[in-house]
Amino acid sequence: MSKKELSNKQGDFQQAFHLAKIPIVISLFLTPVRFLLELSGLPEYAIFIIGLLWLTLAFSIYWGFKLYTEKKAYLLLLFNLIIFSPASRLPVVAAWWVDTKWEIGTHYGLYFDNWAQTLLNHVVYGALVQIIPGFILGSMTILIVRYRKSTPRRTK
Repeated sequence: MSKKELSNKQGDFQQAFHLAKIPIVISLFLTPVRFLLELSGLPEYAIFIIGLLWLTLAFSIYWGFKLYTEKKAYLLLLFNLIIFSPASRLPVVAAWWVDTKWEIGTHYGLYFDNWAQTLLNHVVYGALVQIIPGFILGSMTILIVRYRKSTPRRTK
C-alpha cells in the first residue's frame, strides 16, 4: 500500500471517528441507564427499547443522511460502525462485572462465567450484531437519499 493510499485510509478513518464521537458518548450513558432501570424493578419488556441495537439503527440512518454525498459513503458508514459498535459495548461488560461481582441478578450477569466469554460475546459478537443490520439500514438510507436527490421533482 502506498503512502497516499495509507494517508487516504487514515483520513477516512478520522472522518468516521469524528462522526462517531457523539454517538459513542450517548451509548456510554445508555447501558448504565438501562441497568439502573432494571435494578429499579422495571421488567425487561418495558426497557427493551432502551438498547444498543436500536441506537445503532438510529445512528445508521443519521450517518446515511450525513454521508450520502461522500464518494466513499459506504466505506465511511462501515468505519463509523466499526468504531462505534465495540466502544458502545464496553459499558455492557462493566454491567456484567458489577452484576457478577455483587450478585445483583440483572440480565447482564446471566449468560457468561468469565471475562473471556464476556468480552467475546459482548464486545465481538455484540458488535457484529450491531454492525451488520446497521450497515444494511445505513446503506439503504444512502441509496434512497441519493435516488431522491437525483430524481427531478414533478410540479403540478
